[in-house]
Amino acid sequence: MSHHNSLLREAAFRRRVVLEAKRRGNISEAAREHRVSRQSVHRWIARYDGRVESLIERSKRPRHHPRQHTPEEVRLVLRVARHNKQLGLVCLWVRLIQRHCYRRSQSALYRVLRREGVIGPPKKKPRRKPKPYEAILQPGERFQVDVKYVPAASLTGQLAGKKLYQYTAIDECTRWRYAAIFTELSTYNSAIFVQKLQKAFPFEIQCIQTDNGAEFTSCLQGAKNPSLFEAYLASQDIRHKRIAVATPRHNGKVERSHRTDGERFYRSGRFFALRYLKEQFGLYLRESNRQPLQAHNWRSAKQILDNYRHVL
Repeated sequence: MSHHNSLLREAAFRRRVVLEAKRRGNISEAAREHRVSRQSVHRWIARYDGRVESLIERSKRPRHHPRQHTPEEVRLVLRVARHNKQLGLVCLWVRLIQRHCYRRSQSALYRVLRREGVIGPPKKKPRRKPKPYEAILQPGERFQVDVKYVPAASLTGQLAGKKLYQYTAIDECTRWRYAAIFTELSTYNSAIFVQKLQKAFPFEIQCIQTDNGAEFTSCLQGAKNPSLFEAYLASQDIRHKRIAVATPRHNGKVERSHRTDGERFYRSGRFFALRYLKEQFGLYLRESNRQPLQAHNWRSAKQILDNYRHVL
């Protein structure tokens, strides 16, 4: 409000100068008396239409930018964004570059999406205190493993009303992911999943970190003997690390990947048969390992894993 008042005061001053110049019939004398330039008085006289508002200072913001998006580029961005709502900003930017010859920067794409209302303003995140974290420097040094319940809303046809489970493992070093769909949640299937993981991962697995779910361990139920899952890990010389009870953030990487799966795969998909679900999820998993990651300076998990394979 105070800024608007200052603009009105400045416009009122300009009006006095204009009226004085017209009364005297001499622009130079009016300019000298009020200590302004003659060019300014000429410009104010040309703009003055009898209202003080006509002399308010106008915005100096440029109307156009030589490097702004063309209308065709804006339509392209909106069309691709509309058909790929599950993609985040970086993944959408990469897809535009690879498939549509897009040449704008990531920040320019963000501004267009904000201006067009495709994405909202950034949410203010509460500050958290960083905690010391054990750096993982070798592939296979530690895997985070967890289970996600396949959303019932995405199951139809033969799968309607059935319960399916997605086992997921993520390598803490490379962020490479492996996942599989099972029809039953048990320590037996947990062991089978590790066998599949060993075949798919090109390095030796040293440690697997899980929560305290009954599909992994029976220690919370008071059992004295290890579960089938724990026994299999011991037979393979794989250390089993259990996170603290009721602290899923300690398995944060795999928990975050499950949320991403829900947003990008299950939310928009409908699956009528188990075979179809596994085929589509396999394609999605392969594509997700090729997505750029901020943690790797926008390189994918597959690129990082391939680099380690060539070096080691």
